[in-house]
Amino acid sequence: MSVPFVLSANLHGGDLVANYPFDATCDGTQRHYQGSPDDAIFRQLSAAYSNGNLQMAGTRGCSKEDGFYHGTTNGAAWYSIRGGMQDFNYLASNCFEITIEMGCVKFPPPVTLPLYWALNKNAMF
Repeated sequence: MSVPFVLSANLHGGDLVANYPFDATCDGTQRHYQGSPDDAIFRQLSAAYSNGNLQMAGTRGCSKEDGFYHGTTNGAAWYSIRGGMQDFNYLASNCFEITIEMGCVKFPPPVTLPLYWALNKNAMF
């Protein structure tokens, strides 16, 4: 908390999408859009990342149920979780954080890391 980050991303495996706040719905129900006060900026950040990763931009996710829009989703519209890192960073420290789901394999073997770097390098820069 003593270092004032303004932008961050956390990297995950298990799907292919740039996910943005809010992750939790106000009413605790599952799967409905819960935009933040800075929703337009988060949507723009997620779209910029996704557009930098052609594989992500051209997908609707790893499963037929995902239905992402050009490789982006609002966290709560996907599934609602309380206590997620991107919501915490945004609410507690004003840091804009998105979650990058880098691929459909939850725990990819280390030998595939160069491929993940190649697919995500432009988006990260």
